[in-house]
Amino acid sequence: MSRIEKALEKASQLRQRMPDVQPEPVEFPPSTSNVQASSEYPLQTVVTEISNPLLVSITDSSSPISEEYRKLKSLLVATAKERDFANVIMVTSAIAGEGKSITALNLALSLAQEMDHTVLLIDADLRKPSINNYLGINGDIGLAEVLEDRSDLPSALKHTGVGKLVVLPAGRVTLNPVELFTSQRMVKLIQEIKHRYPDRFVVIDTPPILPFAETRTISRLVDGVIFVVKERLASQSSIAEAIEALEGAKKIGIVYNEAEISVADDRYGHYYNRYYQKQNDQK
Repeated sequence: MSRIEKALEKASQLRQRMPDVQPEPVEFPPSTSNVQASSEYPLQTVVTEISNPLLVSITDSSSPISEEYRKLKSLLVATAKERDFANVIMVTSAIAGEGKSITALNLALSLAQEMDHTVLLIDADLRKPSINNYLGINGDIGLAEVLEDRSDLPSALKHTGVGKLVVLPAGRVTLNPVELFTSQRMVKLIQEIKHRYPDRFVVIDTPPILPFAETRTISRLVDGVIFVVKERLASQSSIAEAIEALEGAKKIGIVYNEAEISVADDRYGHYYNRYYQKQNDQK
């Protein structure tokens, strides 16, 4: 059993011991925003050449780590079907630097290469966005502008040219985005993107839980949460506090990142050492 699968199994056991409090139902007022249903979006197509070695789902698809992301993808697809297609997933961590953005990206890229699913990747880390940098796309207009009603959703979406992957960048850096994420416009946006296409997966990269309040708000709007833990970084107490902060959200499982690998798996460990340790600014 792989490290990720073991971590997911442990998370499942932990989740069974934790109360799963359902969020209060939200009534939607008549819409006056630009987020309106239509059959198709006129997307901006951005053909990207992905070369960042951390994006192994594209740059090294035959690697052991890429295979782990495919396993994670398979588990996610199976879980979504069990829950009447719970297709809106957020990826987060307790603190910064645990690899949540890279996990969200590789998961989205892996999903997008399937024939059966379209994928929308949203950068909801408005304080420190990174998705546009990893993919080499212009992120000047994105989620922040949509939530502030300064742009409609179609104008902010970008088709990457990688499989069926569409990206909603974060947009301008916002130092205090809590009000944007607690607004009815955010609630309606999540509902809009969830139901537009019946086969779409939505992956949301959010800020870490402990430093910022908005992540807890988003966790109650999505169908499930993937929690990233980097070995030897966050303390056990921080991890426990972060999981407790997700009370009321549906927890899918844990991705155990940058795990120390035994000598028998030296090729796997070497891959981590070669790529992850080169970049100290990962999120």
